[in-house]
Amino acid sequence: MDVEQIRSLLLEMPHVVETMQWGANLVFWVGDKAIGGKMFALANLDGDGRAVISFCAGQERYPELLEHEGILPAPYLARAWWVAIERWDVFRTAEWKTELTAAHAIVAARLPRRTRDTLALPLREQKRLISERKAALAAAGKKT
Repeated sequence: MDVEQIRSLLLEMPHVVETMQWGANLVFWVGDKAIGGKMFALANLDGDGRAVISFCAGQERYPELLEHEGILPAPYLARAWWVAIERWDVFRTAEWKTELTAAHAIVAARLPRRTRDTLALPLREQKRLISERKAALAAAGKKT
């Protein structure tokens, strides 16, 4: 696996939105953050020797994953049960899919009710609400 394959896998999941943040990091969200979406995976594109990807492992899976070579507590996010993966060869393709699908499900289950309700709307209505929310956030940012 590599970052492009992981990116394709993640973008196939329901309601996933991708942003570029904190330097060269692809951040994957369940739902747009403008409507209360939450991130569930973060891919480091820097190639700076740090983890290639971090994701939400959940409280039950977290200790088990840390027993594997090449898996560490994720910096800044370990308290939320996130792990950091040092190399792409830590998992086989099927394992990547299993772990990242689980991360998506864990975070999706924790979304606020308002966000889940918005994601349940038809796509056209979702896009309208997200657009309105982003406009409201931009207008509020200009006032300060």
